[in-house]
Amino acid sequence: MLLLLVWIMIVSFHSGKFSKHKATSEMMGSEGDTVTLSCNYSGSVERLYWYQQKSSSSPQFLIADYSENTPGLSLQHDKKTKEFHLNISSAAVTDSAVYYYAVKSTVTGNTKTLYKNLWSKDNTILHNIH
Repeated sequence: MLLLLVWIMIVSFHSGKFSKHKATSEMMGSEGDTVTLSCNYSGSVERLYWYQQKSSSSPQFLIADYSENTPGLSLQHDKKTKEFHLNISSAAVTDSAVYYYAVKSTVTGNTKTLYKNLWSKDNTILHNIH
């Protein structure tokens, strides 16, 4: 019997700042099991995402709350309790990874685009962005 190990890190983006939320830090399961990774959030969110990062790789998008069916993956979103679950069916050793959960807040208030000041002190343009 082979075991898989996952590490979950919760990363959310709220009001221009990243913050971490507490989640199950480690989870082990047997190969072939369904493994459920769970997270909860606060406030109002527009989108929910899961990413997977295998060793020596950058995080890869897995699935979002609006995604089509993805083989081996399913989501449960309970808006009342503000819980978001990723179910990995028929888990395999290759599923061992760090999993990231990300949320995008619902934007309210000032939604204007901000631009970096690209002028030098002598008012000559440094970069022209279109």
